[in-house]
Amino acid sequence: MAVTYLKRGKTVDERAQADAKVQQTVAGILADIAARKDAAVRELSSKFDGWSPEDFRLSNAQIESIIGTLPDQVIEDIRFAQTQVRNFARAQRAALQDIEIETIPGVILGHKNIPVSRVGCYIPGGRYPMVASAHMSVLTAKTAGVDYVVACTPPINGEIPAATIAAMHLAGADEIYVLGGIQAMAAMAYGAVGITPVDMIVGPGNAYVAEAKRQLFGVVGIDLLAGPTEVLVIADDSADLEMCATDLLGQAEHGPTSPAVLLTTSAALANGIQAEIDRQLAVLPTADLAGVAWRDYGEIILCDTYEEMLSVADEIASEHVEVLTRDPDYFLNGMKNYGALFLGPRTNVAYGDKVIGTNHTLPTKKAGRYTGGLWVGKFIKTVTYQRVTTDAASAMIGAYGSRLCDIEGFMGHKEQCDLRVRRYGQPAEA
Repeated sequence: MAVTYLKRGKTVDERAQADAKVQQTVAGILADIAARKDAAVRELSSKFDGWSPEDFRLSNAQIESIIGTLPDQVIEDIRFAQTQVRNFARAQRAALQDIEIETIPGVILGHKNIPVSRVGCYIPGGRYPMVASAHMSVLTAKTAGVDYVVACTPPINGEIPAATIAAMHLAGADEIYVLGGIQAMAAMAYGAVGITPVDMIVGPGNAYVAEAKRQLFGVVGIDLLAGPTEVLVIADDSADLEMCATDLLGQAEHGPTSPAVLLTTSAALANGIQAEIDRQLAVLPTADLAGVAWRDYGEIILCDTYEEMLSVADEIASEHVEVLTRDPDYFLNGMKNYGALFLGPRTNVAYGDKVIGTNHTLPTKKAGRYTGGLWVGKFIKTVTYQRVTTDAASAMIGAYGSRLCDIEGFMGHKEQCDLRVRRYGQPAEA
């Protein structure tokens, strides 16, 4: 295989060392919050966000007042985006059907799709107000049928992010808290600052938020590990150099640890991309973040064939994969490991992130090998039931079950089966 790495990002070992530091920090903070609850949450919010209001939860009056500060166009745009997300989520929910079948005469098996009762949605903040994340988590949970949604988002530079609050409210959040980071995740999981503990936490975030979710799994359910964003652009010689660079930097601007990878069969693209990125960084307002991400985590990989690109792409298992080739369906039909595909030059990751209707909370760090992204199905528990309606069926299943339990040495299990055989396997009296 002729695969050439013209530029590599940080090594696996370097990334692992950074992850280890994050893990240690998060573990200490979670232990503190578990022990001291409200006091710890308040101290951490003050320390990291300079935010310590009398009540972290926004009242209905506060929410209405905040929404009232926004231009009508902002509200209209949020509603449009939420309509797209809702429409797709409803179609996905309709695909989840309860079933009941009679597998053999008298034996009925089924499953039901039951929404999770209480969900905590984290909408990131930091440098950017992540308005779209409210649609992806809160709205999707409500479309799935979740009864109660608690939503948290951090202040930005000491201010409440009005557009984010509007999106959370319009999406259907039952409670809204201005609270960020690890402390928000722990407050939703353990119960603090007025939040009743939830059953599940969802939403993207930085490395610390993602690690908090990982460590809280088991205390609560989680959707997936959605950490710093990733983009892979797959391109051949039909692709546009400017478009490739724009789409790489468009995701790199999320933060300094966001991987951006160009995978191409075009030597001209591979050799020209750095100069084009430099040109765009010179005028990009978010170059301070995007430039660091490209320097430390950007990669350029040159292949000879589509087959090689497909193999490398599946190994990378990127969160976002843009396919800028003559035959994007080759990758749609062949790729197995990714978060979301963006096929052809007319679409891009920003469409998926903000407005087109698919969910933007997606697997990172190779998690695309074993999970897809957030969707209504993540909020659904598919649970089974069984019913045996005839004596003959119970006795027949019981006879098989008894022998199988005996193989394993489960004598209590065996007696459950034997009891039914004795009870229901006797011939009917004349």
